[in-house]
Amino acid sequence: MMKIFFRMILLVAGMFSTINCSEKKKTQASDKDVLQESGVLDSTIYGKCGKNTAIHTLELITLQGDTINYVLGGDTDIKVQGGLLIGDKLAVIAHKNEDGENIAETVINLTTLVGEWRSIDKLFEIQEDGTVLSTIKEENNPWTSWKIFNGKLVLSKDTFTINELGADSLYLENRYGIFAFRRQQ
Repeated sequence: MMKIFFRMILLVAGMFSTINCSEKKKTQASDKDVLQESGVLDSTIYGKCGKNTAIHTLELITLQGDTINYVLGGDTDIKVQGGLLIGDKLAVIAHKNEDGENIAETVINLTTLVGEWRSIDKLFEIQEDGTVLSTIKEENNPWTSWKIFNGKLVLSKDTFTINELGADSLYLENRYGIFAFRRQQ
């Protein structure tokens, strides 16, 4: 009688673990690159910071070689993530105001973003070519790629708002909370 009872407990536990694992796989598949499936186009403009950049203006030399001048701030509050240095690679989200001026909404310094970052449980390197190298082998779901999509940082399938990007600190936020990283020396 005890053997039958013990086998029934093992059978029920096995069924619950199988159901739990299959649910996790379904969730991971449905979350995978929601940005691409939604059909939303990326409005990010990429280029380098030009020499005529000043306190309230940004000169962006696009990848195609065009020069676009943006007003920083304008009628909105703008946060330039990572600072502005001539020659640095930038990602810009912008719009035109009623006067036809280009207003920068979000500016992310990609040159500052690239590098090794560390937190309590993660150690990874964001590389220029869009890859992410994770040096912690025990990590369950390491990030392997990155991109900027409509002003958000996408690390593999996780999408983050960049709250702060400095020379030695990076604060990312998504629906699970705020994550703090420091630059690895």
